Amino acid sequence: MAETHEKDKPAKDVFVCENCNFSVSFDYFGRKPPFARSYVLMEEAYVMKDPFSEERGFITLGSSCNICRAKVCLSQNCSLFYTKRFCLQCVKKNLKEFPAEIKEF
Repeated sequence: MAETHEKDKPAKDVFVCENCNFSVSFDYFGRKPPFARSYVLMEEAYVMKDPFSEERGFITLGSSCNICRAKVCLSQNCSLFYTKRFCLQCVKKNLKEFPAEIKEF
C-alpha cells in the first residue's frame, strides 16, 4: 500500500485579513459555494466548509473592501457590510457618504 505524505496533498489557499492578520484556509471564493448550492451570497466572499457540520454548512470568512480592495474579515473591528463590504479605514475616510446610522458607529 502506498504511503501518502503531507507534501503530496495539494496546498490549500489561505485567506488573510489585511487588518487583523486573521488567517485560515478557505475552500471557495465567490457567491455560490458549490458545497452549499441552495445559497447565494450577497457579495463575493472567502468561504470554508463548516468542519463542525455534517450537512452542507459553511462559514463566511471575509471579502474585499469595495473601495480599496483590501481583504478583510467579517469582524466588526475590521469591516462593515452596507450594501457592499467596506474596510473600517475606508468607512472612516468616507463617513460623509454613509447614512446617519453608520455615522454613529
